[in-house]
Amino acid sequence: MTLAHSLQRAAANATAANQLLRNTPKTDGKPSAQLRRYEVCTLLPNGSVTETRHIAPALPLFEQAFTAFSRGSLVETDFGPVAIEDLLPGDQIQTADGHFEEVVWKGMTTLIPARSSATGASMKLTSFMADSFGMQKPSSCVVAGPAARLLATPPHLRHSAQSGEILTPVQDFQDGINIFETAPPAPVDMFHICLRNHAVIKVGGLLFESYHPGTDALRLVSYPIKTLFLNMFPHVESIADFGPLAFERALTTQA
Repeated sequence: MTLAHSLQRAAANATAANQLLRNTPKTDGKPSAQLRRYEVCTLLPNGSVTETRHIAPALPLFEQAFTAFSRGSLVETDFGPVAIEDLLPGDQIQTADGHFEEVVWKGMTTLIPARSSATGASMKLTSFMADSFGMQKPSSCVVAGPAARLLATPPHLRHSAQSGEILTPVQDFQDGINIFETAPPAPVDMFHICLRNHAVIKVGGLLFESYHPGTDALRLVSYPIKTLFLNMFPHVESIADFGPLAFERALTTQA
């Protein structure tokens, strides 16, 4: 059995064992597995780029690694703004402190925001109208996914920010006027990117975090799920290889 088939079977077995991922019964009376397809592009130590496709359970652990930015989101690089779908591992992205960090991983998946995930979680997007946070912040509409976090603190969370701004899920900024929820009924390509170190990057003029699973992300998951997850990140061998978080995260149910 090839590695790809082995991992696909492992994904199916992990899903079958998880009650939360069982869908309505198929015609044979057995529940259908809730799986999602993911595409990964990674920078290898020798400088080459590898592209892989994965099938994994539709769990938040996996979905949050791929659903931060929608197609067309403009990321600040050393060559100026570049649409996220055109970024490649090895490109240099500008961070909030003005430095440039190398992209080592980019993930993509497709979702239908109007539908909830297999576990019932909302997959709706958040639209930031131009100038939502002041002049040129953002300069034009930015559409972020359910996994995106901004380096900013909404008024209702300022009591919990002990040291300046915190990384806050974009849903917490929705005001129904300039920042609002949107749920297209059609498929939308979603992306996330990982740098060598966790950082805050400029996307559409706003400060979003790069991908980091969180230091305790794999603490309570099964071995098959852990293996499937780490297989999506060829540049790391363990959760510790993602390094420390650059900023404090808001203590919410989505953190």
